[in-house]
Amino acid sequence: MSHCRMFVLGLLFVVASTASADDRPPLPEMQLTHVSSTIDGESQPVRFWAPTASPDENLPILVSLHTWSADGSQDRGDWLRQAVRRKWVYIQPNFRGRNDHPEACGSPLARQDVLDALDWALETFPIDRERIYLAGVSGGGHMTMQMAAYHPERFSAASAWVGPTDLAEWYRYHAPTGRPGKYAQMIAACCGGAPGDSTEIDAQYRARSPVFHLAKAVPLPLDINAGVKDGITGSVPIHHSLRAYNTIAAANGDPTISPETMDELWGQGRLQRPEPSDTQPDSTYGRDILLRRTSGQTRVTIFDGTHEALPAAACEWLSRYQREVGDSAE
Repeated sequence: MSHCRMFVLGLLFVVASTASADDRPPLPEMQLTHVSSTIDGESQPVRFWAPTASPDENLPILVSLHTWSADGSQDRGDWLRQAVRRKWVYIQPNFRGRNDHPEACGSPLARQDVLDALDWALETFPIDRERIYLAGVSGGGHMTMQMAAYHPERFSAASAWVGPTDLAEWYRYHAPTGRPGKYAQMIAACCGGAPGDSTEIDAQYRARSPVFHLAKAVPLPLDINAGVKDGITGSVPIHHSLRAYNTIAAANGDPTISPETMDELWGQGRLQRPEPSDTQPDSTYGRDILLRRTSGQTRVTIFDGTHEALPAAACEWLSRYQREVGDSAE
């Protein structure tokens, strides 16, 4: 094949790919409301979109949580697109904004903000109480697992992507020489100092770290995901997701993922002797699956990727679950 013909074919492929992306329907404009905290009265901005429901129709809802350094105004169009396609109500709580102050970062105030936003939606729209879904990426993955641990009765299923689960360990990862980097500084601002500074500060780290509380999430369908290169080209090592899974597996009395397996996957990018579940393809991901384990209602997946989420795969998994939820947190 001549170089000219190869160039033309390549150009046509690029044009076709661009046209395909551009041909997607434009996203609807989101609306904004404000919801008062039932703890301290703070006004929380909540962005939302809702499809038109037919008479007597109840709609699923997706509660979409912003990333670590962002707030509720973040552009989360890929997640909104999934909600629009599936005719789900969609809300983006602010839950005290970026994680650089004590009121944020999985605090009781932040958790209640998520619940208050959800309760507003339940009062405002005809929501299917068996299809209340929760998802988040990075800091939103952390918060998804916090909500799963502290309030499992409020959600039908949850999908967490590349979230830090042990804040003291994550602090140390971002302060390898003892000098804190950006994320370590933000964690310290939330928890009141560095790990080990005082028993009170260490208690804050523990309370805000899902890995210590996820045994309470055993009844909740929970999907935990990370790209194998995260922590190498991203900010959160895969060990956070794997240890979160281990907390639930141990509570279920199931085998846990060994430190050696974690380190092999971290160091080599794949397992030399994968289990059968690790090699099953999953077309919803569109990526190689490098590890997949299941314990009860919880699944963990390490895929060929980095610090990222796959919203279509997440929402496809969420859509499989129907589970009646409670009206208020316990």
